[in-house]
Amino acid sequence: MLQEFINKQFYRIFLITLVFGVLLYGLIGFQSIDELCGAFLFLLFIFHMFHSKNWEINKFFLVVLGIFLFYLFYSIQIHSNSVKGILMDFIIQLKPYLAFFCTYQLAPIFSSKSRKILSDSSIVGWVILLPIGVLGIINPNFFKITMAHASNYAAAITALAIVFLYSSDYSKKNILTFIILLAAGIASGRSKFYGFFIMATFLITYFTKPERIMINFKNAFLFLVIITIMAVVARSKIELYFLQGLSDNADKDYVARFVLYATSFQVFYDYFPLGSGFASFATFASGAYYSHIYEKYEIDGIWGISKSYHSFISDTYYPSLAQFGIVGIILFILFWIYLIKKALHYANITKDMKLTVISVIIIVFFAIENIADATFTSNRGLFFMMMLGLIYSDMKKAIQTNNIND
Repeated sequence: MLQEFINKQFYRIFLITLVFGVLLYGLIGFQSIDELCGAFLFLLFIFHMFHSKNWEINKFFLVVLGIFLFYLFYSIQIHSNSVKGILMDFIIQLKPYLAFFCTYQLAPIFSSKSRKILSDSSIVGWVILLPIGVLGIINPNFFKITMAHASNYAAAITALAIVFLYSSDYSKKNILTFIILLAAGIASGRSKFYGFFIMATFLITYFTKPERIMINFKNAFLFLVIITIMAVVARSKIELYFLQGLSDNADKDYVARFVLYATSFQVFYDYFPLGSGFASFATFASGAYYSHIYEKYEIDGIWGISKSYHSFISDTYYPSLAQFGIVGIILFILFWIYLIKKALHYANITKDMKLTVISVIIIVFFAIENIADATFTSNRGLFFMMMLGLIYSDMKKAIQTNNIND
């Protein structure tokens, strides 16, 4: 049976992506694992399409593909970079959308046995990672030795906690276990994670019933309080990224981010409305195939952005949206609105909060991480987008079971 084959193959890809693309990514140092897993996922999607009776494709997916293909030809036409650089960036930027929509279309089903393995494995993985966190608190360099960076540790803990929650019953015990598992990420010392942990804990403990999902004064006030707490917790990093910037005593490691954010507005304005094109600004490809944009705006001498040392060029995500102009920004915003609307629709129809809360938690994870990391297009991004695709396919099947049109 086709669906059984899809289920088995996707489960393998999912596990490989989790283990080698998230948990061991920093240790093994194979940086192309996410592209490799993404390619296998895409091939599985193509196989599924050719063996299906009809070629039904999500309409929003077609819109995304259409826009990306337009920007591919647009970038080549305006010579935003070399053709190799443009193609590289095209693949990297499309990768998270492919991960979501391919998984969503495949609609894989995890058996009870598979879910039990995932749940137990998450606990085992967490137990193995916990000593790394403890030792990392004592000596932060331990994260570099074992995980390459503290952010990899935080992402691994987040992935394990979410996988555990997804594959387990949505009981109070398991919700508490999820919070405990997630709390281990605090050891990473990342301000972004502190904010994420606060918001995730609030979401899973407060939104226990669909009736609580509404726009009113109480919810608005609670969100304002939570966001204020998050801002206070991350105050030092906010100052480093956006306020200290180019001051004489600013850490050179943070200057690059400040410059990228500041310059992105000028790039957006100068290349309005379609943007500067693929591989032109604040992406890995724009550094690997060094973009003329950096010299044009006289930022090619900045530490981490220079041609000889450009490691910080793709150290954040939001500035890269200047590549795509108003069209790309609208697409990006509409994509997340699309997901949130689907999650709320599911909660209203099924009265089940599990999938809705998990999906919103992942969306919040991206929103926070993308401030100072290109998480959306990274190895971590691939896994979490696959996770979202899996969750939303479950939502669709649950709604169809209730004989209601999605």
